[in-house]
Amino acid sequence: MRNFDPSPLYRSTVGFDRLFGMLDSLGGPDGGSQSYPPYNIERTGENAYRVTMAVAGFGEADLSVEAKEHTLTVKGERKEQPDNTESEVLYRGIAARSFERRFQLADHVEVRGAQLENGLLHIDLVREIPEAMKPRTIAINAKSQKQVEAVAA
Repeated sequence: MRNFDPSPLYRSTVGFDRLFGMLDSLGGPDGGSQSYPPYNIERTGENAYRVTMAVAGFGEADLSVEAKEHTLTVKGERKEQPDNTESEVLYRGIAARSFERRFQLADHVEVRGAQLENGLLHIDLVREIPEAMKPRTIAINAKSQKQVEAVAA
């Protein structure tokens, strides 16, 4: 019997409402196997999330964050800097390649802000459900039953 582990599907979905869309996207061109840059998705409150991406070597000018139609797209492109020094790189372990990472956002999830700190890009998200869609409690009114007494004859 084969075991199916859905945990990789949850990694790039915030809010988990679009699970079946993620299943369809696994057959896409990248096969769902994109691994650069590494990232975490955290729940920071009841309706608050944070996506943290490791973008060592990228500055604010090299990164762009865009939210459009239930998709959060983070792009990184480092400009080549001419080396005026006579040194040569013997080993390059810090990746400087361009990347584009997409996250599917659930309904009513909005991007609140992004900060770059110590090589980590933090993107704060919040889920705001409109008042009209929130569950509400309906009061149940019991009908008072009047009892008719028989009149003595």
